[in-house]
Amino acid sequence: MTPDVHPLTLLIASVFTNNILLSLFLGMCSFISISKDLKASNGLGMAVTLVLTITTLINWMVYHWVIVPFELDYLRYIVFIIVIAAIVQVLEMVIERVSPTLYRGLGIFLPLITVNCAILGGSLFMMERNYSFPESVVYGFSSGAGWALAIVTMAAIRKKIRYSNIPDGLKGLGITMIITGLMAMAFMCFSGIDL
Repeated sequence: MTPDVHPLTLLIASVFTNNILLSLFLGMCSFISISKDLKASNGLGMAVTLVLTITTLINWMVYHWVIVPFELDYLRYIVFIIVIAAIVQVLEMVIERVSPTLYRGLGIFLPLITVNCAILGGSLFMMERNYSFPESVVYGFSSGAGWALAIVTMAAIRKKIRYSNIPDGLKGLGITMIITGLMAMAFMCFSGIDL
């Protein structure tokens, strides 16, 4: 059992120093492919934050109220993935019903959230670190917010460098990976440097 973590510490750590994307490199596939467009990155970032928050909470309840009491630990991955897929489907139907404009804008990006490994990673880290329910709420939200911050920042940088003189060998994926590495090092500076 881990000691209780102050919610503000957990929030700051999950957004900056232990960013699920730039520190743990989860969710890189959609990060690299969607970060070409700032508007799409913003929409996907908000959707990932919402889904990560909800699935972390539901998976916490399922894990502590069903999997552990009935000793079904060997099914946790399958159950977590089913919960994630169900939440994304429900979210997709709600967005389509409530805001058709937003649904058309996010279109292809909503189903991508189901296969985003950051979503599953959030639930697995919550379980491995033995977070309480309030800690899971903060962790789910702040991990999603950190992921959203990273993708929106990358989209803004990619928009700016579109008009830069980049060597031919680095255009596209090459410069994107270099920027991702520099962003990861910049976010690591929030944790301090101990010499």
